[in-house]
Amino acid sequence: MTSTQQRAALQSQIWKIANDVRGSVDGWDFKQYVLGTLFYRFISENFASYIEAGDDSIHYAKLPDSVITDDIKEDAIKTKGYFIYPSQLFASISASANTNESLNTDLAAIFAAIESSANGYPSETDIKGLFADFDTTSNRLGNTVKDKNLRLAAVLKGVAGLDFGDFEGSHIDLFGDAYEFLISNYAANAGKSGGEFFTPQHVSRLIAQLAMHQQTTVNKIYDPACGSGSLLLQAKKHFDAHIIEDGFYGQEINHTTYNLARMNMFLHNINYDKFEMQLGNTLTDPYFADEKPFDAIVSNPPYSVNWVGSDNPTLINDDRFAPAGVLAPKSKADFAFVLHCLSYLSSKGRAAIVCFPGIFYRGGAEAKIRKYLVDNNYVETVISLAPNLFFGTTIAVTILVLSKHKTDTDTQFIDASGLFKKETNTNTLNDDHIDKIMGVFDSKENLAHFARSVPFEEIGANDYNLSVSSYVEAEDTREITDITALNAELKSTVVKIDRLRAEIEAIVAEIEA
Repeated sequence: MTSTQQRAALQSQIWKIANDVRGSVDGWDFKQYVLGTLFYRFISENFASYIEAGDDSIHYAKLPDSVITDDIKEDAIKTKGYFIYPSQLFASISASANTNESLNTDLAAIFAAIESSANGYPSETDIKGLFADFDTTSNRLGNTVKDKNLRLAAVLKGVAGLDFGDFEGSHIDLFGDAYEFLISNYAANAGKSGGEFFTPQHVSRLIAQLAMHQQTTVNKIYDPACGSGSLLLQAKKHFDAHIIEDGFYGQEINHTTYNLARMNMFLHNINYDKFEMQLGNTLTDPYFADEKPFDAIVSNPPYSVNWVGSDNPTLINDDRFAPAGVLAPKSKADFAFVLHCLSYLSSKGRAAIVCFPGIFYRGGAEAKIRKYLVDNNYVETVISLAPNLFFGTTIAVTILVLSKHKTDTDTQFIDASGLFKKETNTNTLNDDHIDKIMGVFDSKENLAHFARSVPFEEIGANDYNLSVSSYVEAEDTREITDITALNAELKSTVVKIDRLRAEIEAIVAEIEA
């Protein structure tokens, strides 16, 4: 079986498990149990592989807990960030899950022990609360302990049956792929809420390439509204691991999604010392000021959400917003995220941000912020995408690419609204679409009806409107009518009609005679 076939088979199997086991529980509510179980299996096998270190004579799961010394435990935590005793491994628990009458409480105790194993170590904040949403006592699992245990056992057995092959082989990628597949399917079926925590992989690939274009190395990559971490991970997939030197940084306001992001990092084999996720409101309680600047920033922040804005008089003096001289409107925080990204961006880097299209032409404070961005030559490219590319919204969004190292004062506009492949419920970008966008982004070539680099003066004269449609003329796809040929055809038709009329009248006259 090829890797592609293996991946497809795994995805089909894991989605069947997710649907069959949940029963009457809503899929969105049940996702934490399937995702959490997959994560539990991954870190168990990852940890066992680390302890065994390729020695076939050691089978960690079969060792008694009593042989584990404090030194072994401490060394493991310093390296992996957490510790799991043999009896706590996924394989050990899943083997007896069907007959374990205290399965739900045993799992709760194991998860608490894994998290607490990091207490006092550098990995503490990366591990703490990882299993917070895996509530084994929740009534969502059933009304009685027996019902809860039956459903938990079914999830454990289902995930245990997934064939990931040898852990040191393609196993790691398959674990990460399976997790991403589950997240994307849950997002696709969750409507608007799904789009708030997951950016589809095809769009993520484009955003990651834009942010990291022509950079042989970046110090670190950052997403101020990271959701489940899909954008950050696309950067890892697209480039060799060593190109991102100091790791992955993200902040997320939703606690459940924040946990998903941290799990997602582990599942893609990013060690705790190579990522840092923080929980909180990026606009009013930002982290990582001590880590900036970042050479690459990717983001798909929430569109036109409310924020405190001018109700907090200290924000206008904030280093992120003060240079623009005005705050984003309280009912539309889009440009607050943009200015935040700009503030965290290095002099060699790029930020690629998905934006609601209205911010590029509306007046008021948003127009003043656009003026600030253009006057200071921060806007490299504005790209309009096709509609219906994201979960939970059909709008045609726009990607804003910011740079602090432009070599001229032109701004590039790309109309990619015609690039998409129609799927059942959504549109997608394929590799050819992404390659076409990246090709013209790199060359800055003017292409009729697709891309144009516009002088600074023209944008200023147009009231700093940054809508792609204002600068790239849409192609007229209506059929061209040849008036001369049409008139000739009409004359010929009239002659034929007259001749037929005369013939009919002659026949009628002959009959009447």
